[in-house]
Amino acid sequence: MEISELLKRVKRIEIKSKGLSQNIFSGQYHSAFKGRGMAFSEVREYVPGDDIRSIDWNVTARFNTPYVKIFEEERELVVLLMIDVSASTSFGTVSDFKKNIIAEIAATIAFSANQNNDKIGVIFFSDKIEKFIPAKKGKSHILRIIREIIGMGKTSPNSHLQEPIEFLFKAIRKRSTVFILSDFLFPLNFSNALRICAKKHDIIAIKINDKNEKELPDIGLLPIKDLETQEVKWIDTSDKDFRTQLKTNYLKHNDELKQVFQKSKIDSIDIYTHQNYVVPLSLLFKKR
Repeated sequence: MEISELLKRVKRIEIKSKGLSQNIFSGQYHSAFKGRGMAFSEVREYVPGDDIRSIDWNVTARFNTPYVKIFEEERELVVLLMIDVSASTSFGTVSDFKKNIIAEIAATIAFSANQNNDKIGVIFFSDKIEKFIPAKKGKSHILRIIREIIGMGKTSPNSHLQEPIEFLFKAIRKRSTVFILSDFLFPLNFSNALRICAKKHDIIAIKINDKNEKELPDIGLLPIKDLETQEVKWIDTSDKDFRTQLKTNYLKHNDELKQVFQKSKIDSIDIYTHQNYVVPLSLLFKKR
């Protein structure tokens, strides 16, 4: 992509996502994610009625009189975007590609975080960590993130979540709000890692779908290219058994994925390339 075209796309996404974050998601973001953590503030002497579980035993021993820890809501969050940049996100059959929807949603969340004075960082992943941008504040930082999303060069064509989740757990020490943006069309053997990581971070899964991944129209013989393996196959979309099996496999994977999210106790939403993502994103924020 030429620099001039890249800058135009960055500007278009900035205008759209900044407007959404200001006019729709600003208040919802604040109520959904602010104050979800508690940060240590100070200690004071124990008074009758205080929760004995909050006693600071080190200070108590030092002064020979009971002291308790005082906590306050954390007002500054660290927001992490985990963005799938594997080949499958280049798929789209209706109005847009998955990767373009991901870019807009990521930018909207980033501007919402910025308006609430939170830091925002990004982990780009395929079947490995492609790039890590540490969390910072500021508009210039957000624009850099958008440029990286839409200008990402060649990456591993495959995707997997095991290594990215392990990286998140080890590299990000402070409890963060983490949005995973992906189509999740990969093996689900990351379940244990996700469950452990979800105890440390507040994780939200945003699944980007294309309706024709579940149900192909009857249009006869069709060449299909696997974007991850680059293998081309001819399929007969007139074959009812084939279309039924395709739908069965897709629904089975989706059901198993939802079970993974439920066991890990994380929120998740489905967004489709042919639909407006504002409504499901807004419902997610309201739900929280």
